[in-house]
Amino acid sequence: MPGLEAAPSFLSDLIDTLTERGRSLLRQREARHAPQSALPDLGEQLLSRRGEASGVALAQALLAGYAAADEAGRVGFLSALADRFGPDRRRADKAIAALQGDDPSGALEDLHAASEPRRQELIRRLNLAPGGTAALVRMREELLGHLGAHPQLKRVDADFSHLFSSWFNRGFLVLRPIDWTTPANILEKIIRYEAVHAIQNWNDLRNRLEPEDRRCYGFFHPRLADEPLIFVEIALTRAIPGAIGPLLDLTRQPTPASETTTAVFYSISNTQKGLGGVSFGNFLIKQVVENLKRELPALKTFVTLSPVPGFAGWLARERKAETSAWLDAPTRAALTALDEPGWHADPVKAEQVRGPLLRAAAHYFLQARDPKGRAIDPVARFHLGNGARLEQLNILGDLSPKGLKQSHGLMVNYLYAPEEIEANHEAFVEKGTVAASAAVRKALRSDPPSRDRMPAP
Repeated sequence: MPGLEAAPSFLSDLIDTLTERGRSLLRQREARHAPQSALPDLGEQLLSRRGEASGVALAQALLAGYAAADEAGRVGFLSALADRFGPDRRRADKAIAALQGDDPSGALEDLHAASEPRRQELIRRLNLAPGGTAALVRMREELLGHLGAHPQLKRVDADFSHLFSSWFNRGFLVLRPIDWTTPANILEKIIRYEAVHAIQNWNDLRNRLEPEDRRCYGFFHPRLADEPLIFVEIALTRAIPGAIGPLLDLTRQPTPASETTTAVFYSISNTQKGLGGVSFGNFLIKQVVENLKRELPALKTFVTLSPVPGFAGWLARERKAETSAWLDAPTRAALTALDEPGWHADPVKAEQVRGPLLRAAAHYFLQARDPKGRAIDPVARFHLGNGARLEQLNILGDLSPKGLKQSHGLMVNYLYAPEEIEANHEAFVEKGTVAASAAVRKALRSDPPSRDRMPAP
């Protein structure tokens, strides 16, 4: 009968397939129990495979082995990535020779391929394993913690950063609203990841998400569906606020959204340390602004209420220095009140430091620079680099223990004015010019010259 001659071949192929699957499962089991020193060898095997199924199994086994290894084993694997999985030198030398020869066609492409570190392709293949993206983000988080003791890992970090910048670019991110109806597993992560103003409990979270004058948005990635990469909390108000306390007050009365004119971005939290250096915040703010404008056309003002995490440390260094670009003897004397516990709750002491703190803050933002010539404050660099304007300095804006410790309670508002963003961004990036309101600049000018003070830079 037709087709009978094919039966033995079909059965033989079926038996071979089942046998190979059994062998593959055995290899996977052996790989998962391989010693830590074998992890780099698994990497070599993974790079040598062409079959997708066996490659995914090896990738899964390597990631499982890495997760099960102790710290020394994991550092050993990361070090092997730096030392054993660099560019293919032999292939690169061959391409260079061809490029200099009589027939250089294709040599440039060969050189480009050979100069790419082999670990980049290894990381790509590891990403194919189920849960591979999350595992690689955790791997880079650990790697970042070892850079100080193992400088050779900087080469590996550069490759992670290069690949993550592509995998997590804006085209792959999904903006999703986060509210009180969001699944609990995501809400738990919002509590855990909040990095600016700690969420005390579920009632606190509800107060930030449920009222009609509150909004929250996050960027998500398809491979990390239940992990917000970054999220922003927003208060809708009638005016620009100068303090965080009233916004987070559990007893406050919500404002009808239809009566609000100002959107206040009061907390932006990155959630994945392993994605450090991959920028999401600028895209997040711009898209959220567009969403809010469509939802509530009456909103005209878009500002932040931002912490100043480096201010107290900078001010302490200035006060300890023998000479300062702005500190004179009377100002030094006034600032001694900062050393007394509870100064912020004493009206006399609080008034004593108000003027000096305003002048110090204006100098900190407008004139002080770090050794690289940049604005000192990292939050300032982020918002000013996005084209915002330094709008308002708020003394005693954050009276929480954290706020008092990091900035003596100082908070600031950055204003996002659509018609100014491009010019502000260009001026800051190209010249280091800080866009600031007249009120902020007046605070700097109100500090009169003194014979005890060095000339300002």
